[in-house]
Amino acid sequence: MSRNPVKTPCVQVCFVDPKAGVCVGCFRTMEELGRWTRYTDEERAAIMAALPGREAAYRDARKA
Repeated sequence: MSRNPVKTPCVQVCFVDPKAGVCVGCFRTMEELGRWTRYTDEERAAIMAALPGREAAYRDARKA
């Protein structure tokens, strides 16, 4: 029985910005990082869809 690997946005740049509470490599929260393999495919897809917006907001906040 073959299982598909769990999709992940990880880019192997693992550093959580304590102020923002997100990984600055993939923009997941600590909770999301810890629970990633237990989320359903649908939950992971929803989180992955939110990541570009989180990244943009993070970058905008850093410019201010």
